[in-house]
Amino acid sequence: MTFAAIKGHFFASATLALALVLGAPGAQAAPVASVEPEQSDVARLTPPKPSWFLINGGFVASSSRIYDAATGTLIGHVETPQLTDLALDPAGKYYYVSSTLWTKASRGTRQDYVSVFDSVDLKLQADIPMPGRLLVGGRLNNFVLSAGGKTGYVYNMSPASSVNVLDLVARKFVRTVELPGCASLVAVPGVGLSALCSDGSLATLSLGGKKSEITRSEPFFSATDDPIFDNFQVDRAKNQMVMLSYTGKVYTATLGAKPVIAAPFSLQEAAGVVAGSTAPNTVNWYPGGVQQMALHSASGQLYVLMHMGEYWSHKAGASEVWQLDLATHKVVKRMAVPGEPRAIAVTQDATPHLITAGEDETVYIYDLATGKQAYKLDQAGGGIITVTPAP
Repeated sequence: MTFAAIKGHFFASATLALALVLGAPGAQAAPVASVEPEQSDVARLTPPKPSWFLINGGFVASSSRIYDAATGTLIGHVETPQLTDLALDPAGKYYYVSSTLWTKASRGTRQDYVSVFDSVDLKLQADIPMPGRLLVGGRLNNFVLSAGGKTGYVYNMSPASSVNVLDLVARKFVRTVELPGCASLVAVPGVGLSALCSDGSLATLSLGGKKSEITRSEPFFSATDDPIFDNFQVDRAKNQMVMLSYTGKVYTATLGAKPVIAAPFSLQEAAGVVAGSTAPNTVNWYPGGVQQMALHSASGQLYVLMHMGEYWSHKAGASEVWQLDLATHKVVKRMAVPGEPRAIAVTQDATPHLITAGEDETVYIYDLATGKQAYKLDQAGGGIITVTPAP
C-alpha cells in the first residue's frame, strides 16, 4: 500500500469513527452494554481458629497480619501501629492492642489506651484510656490477660515499674499497682501476677484485696551474668512458665501465691553437646533472636532457635530449631532452617505447625507431623508472632 493510500485509509477510518460518535446521518451507534450496579459488602470472619497466628508487620507497618498455618492463607489484618502490644481474648471474641498516640504526631498530648477489636468483623469496639504504658513493642509479656480474659495487665514505667489493671468487661481502667524492679508479666489465676525481677527473683503480685501485696522468691538466676530472655512461654493448663537463659539454661516455675521454681538444666547438654558458657571467645550452640522459643502445651514440646556463636550473640538469627521434650529433658530433634529466623511460634492445635520469621519478613510454616516445610510466605512480617491460645 502506498503512502497516499495509507493516508486515505486513515482519514476514512477516522471519519467513520467520528460519525459513529456524533451520530452523523447514516451512521449506526454501537450498542451500549448494560452495566450492573455495584454492590459493596463486608466479609466476616470466624472467631480465631487454633491453626491461626498473627505476625506483626515490623517497625514501619501499622498492622498485624492474620494467617491460617494449616492453609498458608492470609485471613485479615488487625491495626497495630508502631510499638504496640497485642493480646488475644481466650474466648476468641476480641483482639486487644495497647497503644500510645500523641495529638500532634510526635508531640502534643500523649494518649495511652487499649483498643478493643471484634474478632469477626475486625471493627473497633472501644478505646480504654489509661494513665500510661511502657513504650516498647516486640514483647510477648508487656500486655497480658487473665486466664478468663476479664482483666488486662499492661506493663508501665513512669518512671518506676508498675502495672495498669483494666476491667475488660466494663472496659475501664481500674488502678495502677507498683512493681519495683520487675518486668515481663504472667497472669496467675486466683492471685494476680508474677514478673521477673532484676535481682534474679520472681515476684508475685497479689491483687485479690483492695491493697496489693508483693512477695519475692529467692534469686534463682543472675540478671547480669546470665539473664533470662523476657519472651518466656506459659503453659496455662499446667499453670507453669518456661524460661530460657542466654547460655541455654532451661528453668520452669509452677505459678501460685508461692511459686515453685525447679532446678535448671542445660539445653545443650540435653542435645548431647557441651553446656553453654559465659567464657569469652568460646564458640558453641546458643539460643537467640527476638522471640527465641515456642511451647506446644499439650505435648510439652519446646522449640528453640539456635545458632553457632559466642556468649552475648543472643540477638543472632538461627540456623537450627531444637525440639526439647520438657518431661525427659532431651532434645529429640534438630532441624535446619533457612532465612536466619529471629522469631518462632507453634500453633496449639492437635496437628501443630511451626512458624519462623526473619528480618527479611519471609515466614516459613512447617508441618510438624512430617517435619517438612509446608508454606513460604513472602513479605508476611518480621515482628512478634502471636498464636491463638490453647483451648
